[in-house]
Amino acid sequence: MSYPNYGPSYYGPPPQTHPQGTTILVLGILSLVVCTFIGPFAWSMGNRALREIDESGYYYENRGTVQAGRICGIVGSILMMIALGFVVLMFGLMLITGALSSSG
Repeated sequence: MSYPNYGPSYYGPPPQTHPQGTTILVLGILSLVVCTFIGPFAWSMGNRALREIDESGYYYENRGTVQAGRICGIVGSILMMIALGFVVLMFGLMLITGALSSSG
């Protein structure tokens, strides 16, 4: 006995999960907590994953996870830039202070 083909279900295809969603979130959180140098990686991976999700046309259940990881990566990158700017500023002030104190 065969059953009639009613086509796709009313609710559509089941949601998919992007394979890098959790990785992006973990990298983004680690860029805030442990090492800010991971931030640009989370940022670029998040951008790539979001582009893949948007181009696929399917519903991904972890799009929010990818976005959260990307945003954490952006914040981690900004904190890294601020920290590097502060280090360069302090190094420059030390050079100027050292040059002034040795010449006087």
